[in-house]
Amino acid sequence: MKNSFTFIDLFCGIGGFRISLAKAARPFGLEPRCVFSSDIDPEAAKTYQANFGEYPSGDVSKIRPESIPDHDVLCAGFPCQPFSIMGNSEGFLDSRGTLFFEIAKILQAKRPKSFLLENVKQLASHQGGATLKKILDVLRQLGYSVDYKILNSLDFGLPQKRERLFIAGFNKPVDFPWPQGDKPLMSLKKILESRVDPKYFASERIRKNRLEQHNAKTSPAIWHENKSGNISSKPYSCALRAGASHNYLLVDGQRRLTPREMLRLQGFPDSFKIVSADAQVKKQTGNSVAVNVVEAVFKNFIPVLMGFAFPDSSSSGASNEEKYSLDNQMAL
Repeated sequence: MKNSFTFIDLFCGIGGFRISLAKAARPFGLEPRCVFSSDIDPEAAKTYQANFGEYPSGDVSKIRPESIPDHDVLCAGFPCQPFSIMGNSEGFLDSRGTLFFEIAKILQAKRPKSFLLENVKQLASHQGGATLKKILDVLRQLGYSVDYKILNSLDFGLPQKRERLFIAGFNKPVDFPWPQGDKPLMSLKKILESRVDPKYFASERIRKNRLEQHNAKTSPAIWHENKSGNISSKPYSCALRAGASHNYLLVDGQRRLTPREMLRLQGFPDSFKIVSADAQVKKQTGNSVAVNVVEAVFKNFIPVLMGFAFPDSSSSGASNEEKYSLDNQMAL
């Protein structure tokens, strides 16, 4: 049995998929090898290079699928803004929404054994489920066995309520065993730093306003103010958001999260290098995947990929007649 497999890291951001895959593979004695990465954000690419030693290629839509190296696994947390409740929810009408078809073109050209995709949970209900159905139809017509699941990072030990939809696909029929997510919740005390620069504290006016409006029942807690101005506090954080206001989340109603704390909330190790300004780290962590969740998915994913528990079937999931050219499937 080979001691490695290859993967590509599309829309790679700061490398959440890459860290998760490496951690999940370690107990199996495997060393996954990244053969291609891509992201259009130069600050995220700079962070990726500092931590993994390679600068990602740019816009994947401008890269010929045939030029991408062969690989076993395609990883992609494709842009979520077109499907998010925080955006305009335009789906495929948004140019970012059509980036899914760039993934499909790569799958068609390179035929990897498997893929794992991630997006916001709202993708499942967007346009009454029609958008997700279109995505699943494309993937299945390419010959992949596909399943999806919404997972919450709270169920995987991270003190952050972050619900995300994952789509797993294999080139043979698979009843994919999604992880249960039954880890005890990590205390915020393990996330929060003991010494914090005064620059992270909200203004006196904002702190006073928070205290006048809300009486927290627990500490430490992350206070969250929604769009309506309602304030709540929990022993965990609401989902980190790339474009949220600086005071969207406040520790005990007093201060903003530091870059290291935001990375910890996403499951990144303290050895992860921070090379960007605070505002950029907020954007990067808000766009990232939760490492603990993706690691748990990959721990179930890898045995299937490597054949430890692969079903014995000669079916490819679709006949040659059923497979089609994506060039005729771009319009919705």
